[in-house]
Amino acid sequence: MPSFELNGHVYETDEDGYLVDIAKWDKTVAQHLAGTEAVEMTDAHWEVIDFLREYYEEYKIAPMIRILTKAIGKKLGKEKGNTKYLYDLYPGGPAKQACKIAGLPKPTGCV
Repeated sequence: MPSFELNGHVYETDEDGYLVDIAKWDKTVAQHLAGTEAVEMTDAHWEVIDFLREYYEEYKIAPMIRILTKAIGKKLGKEKGNTKYLYDLYPGGPAKQACKIAGLPKPTGCV
């Protein structure tokens, strides 16, 4: 199984680089994962990550992009709940890339 080492800890990932044990996630792990995705984290990036982790905590599923944009729009406003804004932050796919950085499973429906 693939893995990476960070600060003396080993983190197992699946073949796509998603954490196997989401309980091992923290912001340091997120920064590492963001680096592997060439994403420089800003407050706007963290806002989406925090939203995704809260969503996962409540529904136990990582949202597909359509659901993500709708849910973010309800919580954070229309200007943030649209695909252009989210793709500007996460060009590798807002649901797919942001969920990886958030330490969540790959969203259903992502290839």
